[in-house]
Amino acid sequence: MTQLPSRAIRCALVLPLLAAASAAVLPAQESFYLHDKDTVVFYGDSITEQRLYTTFVETFVVTRYPQLKVRFVNAGWGRETVAGGDGGPVDLRLTRDVISHKATVMTVMLGMNDGGGGGGGYSPSSDEQRFNRYKAGMEHIVQVVKQALPDLRVTLLEPSPFDDVTAAPQPPDGYNAVLVRYGQFLRELAQRNRISVVDLNSPMVEMLKKANALDPAGAKNLIPGRVHPSAGGHLVMAEALLKAWGASRTVSGVEIDAASKQVVKAENTAVTGLNVEPTISWTQKDAALPMLVSLRDPSIPANTRRGAGTMDLALKSSDFMEALNQQTLRVRGLDAARYTLKINTGVAGSFTREQLAQGVNLAGLPTPMAKQSLRVHLLTMQRVDVHETRWKQLQVGLNDNHLSRLSAALEGLDAVEEELAAQQRAAAQPVACAYELIPE
Repeated sequence: MTQLPSRAIRCALVLPLLAAASAAVLPAQESFYLHDKDTVVFYGDSITEQRLYTTFVETFVVTRYPQLKVRFVNAGWGRETVAGGDGGPVDLRLTRDVISHKATVMTVMLGMNDGGGGGGGYSPSSDEQRFNRYKAGMEHIVQVVKQALPDLRVTLLEPSPFDDVTAAPQPPDGYNAVLVRYGQFLRELAQRNRISVVDLNSPMVEMLKKANALDPAGAKNLIPGRVHPSAGGHLVMAEALLKAWGASRTVSGVEIDAASKQVVKAENTAVTGLNVEPTISWTQKDAALPMLVSLRDPSIPANTRRGAGTMDLALKSSDFMEALNQQTLRVRGLDAARYTLKINTGVAGSFTREQLAQGVNLAGLPTPMAKQSLRVHLLTMQRVDVHETRWKQLQVGLNDNHLSRLSAALEGLDAVEEELAAQQRAAAQPVACAYELIPE
């Protein structure tokens, strides 16, 4: 598997969702896997190096849990195996890229290269030599990091799939069978070491099958080249990890009875100032922001909007919205047949009386919260770009040059990254928004 150019692997999600809110109910952070002041290191090969599923997870956490202060570090490197790769041998990689960060949480996804490497050289599932090498290597990684960081919480990621769905299996029994077998071993390893494991393979395969039935040509773009998922594929990978970590599916949930002029339900938001005459209006102060689900926003730089169509197809072929993006509004007792929803005077959508009575998920609509969530994600991308440059081009790339000012340059970039992270968290703090339902 070849290392991807850094510019080509930049990611962008866009068009978030609307957040409703609930007066006295705050996010249930105690059930979420990540804690305040955690440092999360994503360790892996070029699929992690793409900075897609990792960035989606980061933006989700920052926007869904805006009171948590969590640091994220991407430690993916192209052509990586359990023995190491282009970034150095495994023990050097673990010391420099994981342990030095004093990680409290670590995810590990390796295997795509361990089964035989890129360029069509993938081995059949019966290759015991490679399988045994993978087993020993993964056991070594877990042993080293747990010995150095006894309190480290490790999550092993079963490898994302080689696409044997939209193209003929390669080799005849399918290379993904190798990765599935590797994933089965990871479950055993996790059980023995009392650490967590997440299946990234099965959800992706199911998504590919559904997408292939809906749009065979588009489905091929979900994992172009059969190895590196596009943005839509990475969103499904991020979903699997977030669900395993116990992430909340609720952005907010509001229910209003217009006939009795009452707020019946306010989940994860504060609803004030309800007025039902002549239009229905209220103010919401949310406790979270929605997650981004589109790459089509024109304010996103063109070179980061790659794969916009794959996001749409992935959403149609997965349960991401139902599982992690519920931002519901329900209004009963309406008189008119149809209503326009405005938020801060901007039109968010038009809905029938029946739709509003049943409840609509406002996730994905062009709302003020969507624009706010977009700002957060753009800051996420800027932060990870600074870290990538600091790490690979300066810390590693210039290590043997013995430059007198390198240490100062690294410290300067660390400060820049920390400042961007502070801006990112500040941008994620919810603000009050004015809602209005106007009869059409």
